[in-house]
Amino acid sequence: MPTLKQLNAFVAIARNGNLGDAANSIHLSKGAVSQALAELELRLGTRLFDRVHPRLRLNDQGRQLQVLAEDILDRVEDVRHMFDHGGSPVGTLRIGASQTIGNYLLPRLLADISGLDAKVSIANSQQLCERLIRFELDLALIEGRTDDPDLETRIWRRDEMLLVARPDHPLAGRQGVALADLSGCDWILREPKSGSRAQFDRAIAPHLVSMGKVLELNSIEALILAVEQGLGVTLVSRLAVESRLQQKTLAILAVDQCFTRTLKLVWHRQKYHSALMDHFIASIVTDDTATTPQET
Repeated sequence: MPTLKQLNAFVAIARNGNLGDAANSIHLSKGAVSQALAELELRLGTRLFDRVHPRLRLNDQGRQLQVLAEDILDRVEDVRHMFDHGGSPVGTLRIGASQTIGNYLLPRLLADISGLDAKVSIANSQQLCERLIRFELDLALIEGRTDDPDLETRIWRRDEMLLVARPDHPLAGRQGVALADLSGCDWILREPKSGSRAQFDRAIAPHLVSMGKVLELNSIEALILAVEQGLGVTLVSRLAVESRLQQKTLAILAVDQCFTRTLKLVWHRQKYHSALMDHFIASIVTDDTATTPQET
């Protein structure tokens, strides 16, 4: 029967891809982690990783074991905390957040949930979904779409997207701007595979006869600063530019179409739900977000 130490070492290697990082993540020596993996593979009678120097990559047997090992370790952690703080859910969640959520919504969410320690990773929606598939995150809050059958999705909030430019842009202040009027404009856009870029490609780009220069940035703040410098137009969440609109350093382009999207909570379907994870989900998913609105 595999020991918890062996399973813990195996999961750490699966998440990190090499012995050094795995050892650091569980506060053991590299030699101890290597020995635990060797003992586990000997006990099971099979290799769990393909050795592709300098990394260890899960093979088919390893991927099957990871689902079970993650489940076992999460359940053990739940038992360890069962009677902490009078039975209230405590512990650490590995949370992923796409940029708008991570910068403008998540800090308030975390402050409202007592007893929660969080390790937060901010990246674009696709990167977060890939990390969920590898069990590197417990759950993620994303802005984009995901159709991966291994992921479970819950809607938790609606978001308004705006087309904004500097106040002296030729289209600023005009009413009834058509999307076709934006043809030839320069654009400041997020990187491909981000949620807002996917929405631009789906809802706006097909209406443009031509596009001027395109500057791609992987930071919302850098994107907003570039628009304030007059480098182009962008599609961005109202959450990110509300203060700039009030300060009049940015202006909304009054296009004849509304752009909305749903923000989603996502986790692996085979992920064990600890009491803390269920508490977090229940804290942010409410009845009024149960129905999926049409996104534009």
